[in-house]
Amino acid sequence: MAGTAQVIFTPSGRRGRVELGTTVLAAARALGVDLDSVCGGRGICSKCQITPAFGEFAKHGLTSTPGALAPANAVEERYERLRGLAPGRRLGCQAQILGDVVIDVPPESQLHRQVIRKSATERVMAMDPATRLYYLEVAEPDMHEPSGDFQRLAEALASQWQISGLHADIEVLREVQPVLRKGAWKVTAAVHRDGTGPVRLLGLWPGYRDAPLFGLAIDLGSTTIAGHLVALDDGRVLASSGLMNPQIRFGEDLMSRVSYAMMNPGGAAEMTVAVRDALAALAETLAAEAGLHATDIVEAVIVGNPVMQHLLLGIDPVELGQAPFALASSEAQNLAAAQLGLGTIAAAARVYILPLIAGHVGADCAAVALAEAPEARDALSLIVDVGTNAEILLGNSSRVLACSSPTGPAFEGAQISSGQRAAPGAIERLEIDPVSKDPRFKVIGCDLWSSEPGFAEATAASGITGICGSGIIEAVAEMRMTGLVDASGLIGSAEQTGSRRCKPTGRTHAYLVHDGSATGGPRIFVTQGDIRAIQLAKSALYAGARLLMDEIGVDRVDRVVLAGAFGAHISPRHALVLGMIPDAPLDHITSAGNAAGTGARMALCSVAARRAIEAQVKRIIKVETAIEPRFQEHFVAANAIPHATAPFPELAKIVTLPNPSFNAASADPNRRRRR
Repeated sequence: MAGTAQVIFTPSGRRGRVELGTTVLAAARALGVDLDSVCGGRGICSKCQITPAFGEFAKHGLTSTPGALAPANAVEERYERLRGLAPGRRLGCQAQILGDVVIDVPPESQLHRQVIRKSATERVMAMDPATRLYYLEVAEPDMHEPSGDFQRLAEALASQWQISGLHADIEVLREVQPVLRKGAWKVTAAVHRDGTGPVRLLGLWPGYRDAPLFGLAIDLGSTTIAGHLVALDDGRVLASSGLMNPQIRFGEDLMSRVSYAMMNPGGAAEMTVAVRDALAALAETLAAEAGLHATDIVEAVIVGNPVMQHLLLGIDPVELGQAPFALASSEAQNLAAAQLGLGTIAAAARVYILPLIAGHVGADCAAVALAEAPEARDALSLIVDVGTNAEILLGNSSRVLACSSPTGPAFEGAQISSGQRAAPGAIERLEIDPVSKDPRFKVIGCDLWSSEPGFAEATAASGITGICGSGIIEAVAEMRMTGLVDASGLIGSAEQTGSRRCKPTGRTHAYLVHDGSATGGPRIFVTQGDIRAIQLAKSALYAGARLLMDEIGVDRVDRVVLAGAFGAHISPRHALVLGMIPDAPLDHITSAGNAAGTGARMALCSVAARRAIEAQVKRIIKVETAIEPRFQEHFVAANAIPHATAPFPELAKIVTLPNPSFNAASADPNRRRRR
C-alpha cells in the first residue's frame, strides 16, 4: 500500500507521517507516543485502546474522516463481542491508518499516566452551606384532615425550623412516603436554600441522621479537571482527584475548540458530552476514594473559563471566538445536577457555577479572586493563574483589574520537542553547572537528583521519558544563566558556549539534557523551537500583567502570587530569570496552589461567599488584551530573556546574567493569536 498519512496524537501533541496500513500502535511507538500494550499487539490485553477524532481540525490543517482508519477486523470484532468496547473506541494494535487522522490516547491507555497535581490547599472554611440537615417530626395522616404527606413535611419544616416554601423534584417526592413510614414519621431532611430560588428538598432519611452531607468543588480547566470531595459540616476535604479534560482531542487550546465547534456541525455538542461524562466519572472516583457512594453527594460548585463553562452548559461558544467576545450570560448559575449529566450523584443534587468576569476571564478567575481577596489588602497584588489561557488579577483595596493572556500550552509541556504532561518519569526540576555546563535533574516519582547514587535504580520502572512544564521553564532559565542561551533566546554552538552538549540541528543548535539511547530510552533535548515556544508563552504572560500595571499607572507591584496547578510548581527564581512576571523581590513571590479550586470550595461551603464574589465580580475592571495595542508592544519587548528594556533590579540582586550574543539577527516570533 503506497503513500503516507499524517497522524496527530492527543493529548501529547506528537505528530508525524506514517506509511498507509501502519497500525495505530506501531505509529505511536514510532513517534514516541505513550500508548500502553502488554500482549504484544495480539488484541488480547486491550490496554492500547484509542479514540479517533473526526472532523475538520483547522489548527492542524487536516480533516479527519471515519475512512482514515480501516474498518474493525476480526480480532476487534471478537473482542467487542466477548468483552465490549466503549463507543468510538478502537484497539490501537489492530486499527490501521489509511488517511490523515487525529487519535486521542485516553488516560487509561497511557503507560505513564498523568499526575494531576491539583491537590487541595489547606484552608479553614467559614461554614454557611446552602444545603443542611434538619430533623423533623411530621404529623401522621388523618382522614378528617386530608393533606399530602409532602405538605405535612413542609409544615413541619416551617413550624419547627421556620423555613417555609419547600419544593421537591419528582425524584425526591417518590421517596417521601416510604421514608416517612420507615422512620415512624421522624425523619432527617436535606434542605437546600441559597437565597436565589425556592427552598428545595434534596434528600430524606428515616429517623435521625448523624452523618454529614457531601459536596463537590470542581475546577474545570481546559487541560485538566480537578475535583475535591468536601464534607459540608466542617469543610474538610475527604478526597482529591483529577483527570485530563477529554476535550483535548478537539484542540489543545480554547480557540482550537471554538474553531472545532464552528467548523464541525454538532462539534459543540460532542465536546459537551465529553466533559459531562468526565465530570460524572470524576464524581464516582472521588466518592470511591472516600469510601462513599456517589449518591451521597448532594451539591457541587464548578468553576471554569468562559469557553469551558459554555460547553458544559451546552451553549455554543462561537461568539467567544470573535470580537466583542460576548458571553451568553455572565451571571452565576444555579441548576439541577441532572441538567449537566451528573446523574451519578444524588438525584436532586444542585450545582452552583460562579459568575464570569468577561468574555475571556472566567469563573475560575472569579474563584481565584474569592480565594485571594486582593480587595482586602492595601498592598498591590499581582495574581497570575498560570495555564493554557492565563488569567491575571491586579489590585488592592482601591480597585481590582482582570485580564486573560493567551499563553498557549507550552507551559504544560505541549509544543515542546521532548515535552510531556506531568507524569512519572518526566523531568520536573533541572540545574546546569555553570562551569561544566552539564545538567542534573529530578523526575516526577523520584526524590533523588540524577547526580545522586541510586537514581538509576529508583527510576528504572518509570524511565526518563521527557520534560514537563516546570522542567522546561527551569531548563531555559538555567541555560540563560549559564550562557548557553543569549538574551535573544538563541542557543550557541559548542564552540561558542564551551559545551559539548550543544549539538547542531540544521541551522540552529539544541542542548542535550539526557541521552537514554544506550538503554532504549529517548534522547531529551531543549531545541531552538522549544526556546521560542517558551518565549511566546512567557511574553504573553508578562504582557498581560504589564498591561494591567499600565492601567493602574505603576511600574512595580508589592507582591506576586503564582496560582494554578502548574503555577504552584514554578520556581520564582527561574520565573524571574525568564521574565515571565514583572520584577519583584524574590521573597515577595509566593504560590497559592490551586487557588481556583480553593475558591470553589469556599463557595461550596458558604452562601455568604457566593454573594460576596457575585458582588465583587461586578466591581472588577475588565481589560481586553485582544484589542489593546500596548499588549503587542509589551509582548515584543518581553521576547528577550528576561526583557529587552525593563531593568529587573531585583533579579540583578540574586543573579548575574552573562551577556553572550550568538546571532543578533535572530527573528522575532510572530504576533500571537488568542488561544
